[in-house]
Amino acid sequence: MEKVQEENDSERWERPEEITETEKGIIKETWERVYANCEDVGVSVLIRFFVNFPDAKQYFSQFKHMDDPLEMENSPQLRKHGRRVMNAINSVVENLGDPEKVTTVLGIVGKSHAVKHKVDPIYFKILTGVILEVIAEAFAKDFTPDIQLAWSKLRSYLLSQVQATYKEVGWKPHPSNSV
Repeated sequence: MEKVQEENDSERWERPEEITETEKGIIKETWERVYANCEDVGVSVLIRFFVNFPDAKQYFSQFKHMDDPLEMENSPQLRKHGRRVMNAINSVVENLGDPEKVTTVLGIVGKSHAVKHKVDPIYFKILTGVILEVIAEAFAKDFTPDIQLAWSKLRSYLLSQVQATYKEVGWKPHPSNSV
């Protein structure tokens, strides 16, 4: 049963549902509020990601040794990476009406993580889940089923684009990066 569920999940990530114009508006409006605190949200996302999934730190030489959330929060390198993550998502959200630009942004991110950093793509799925958790908590009263659906569709879209880039570059798991 779990195997079938995994296969269904895999197929779902490869074929995301189309994001409607209304949902694009919902995403942009929600994101605008999140992005207003770009650096702090980015740091919060990365700290939660690394605390809950410490194996992910193996890809970050500058802060892979950090276990204390306070130390992570004060790390200039982690803060810089948090801003980079948030800025990439911002580029996607700002260009939701231009699939070519979104594909370009996510292609650059995917290629860099696949080829240069050799990051297992499962971490994109995990990280985007953490991002949704943080958004849902920040807007707990306002995180309606419609907002949740819009963000879930965006997550699927992001993952499918990154997966496509990984396939395009012929990514193979690197033995030293296996989790």
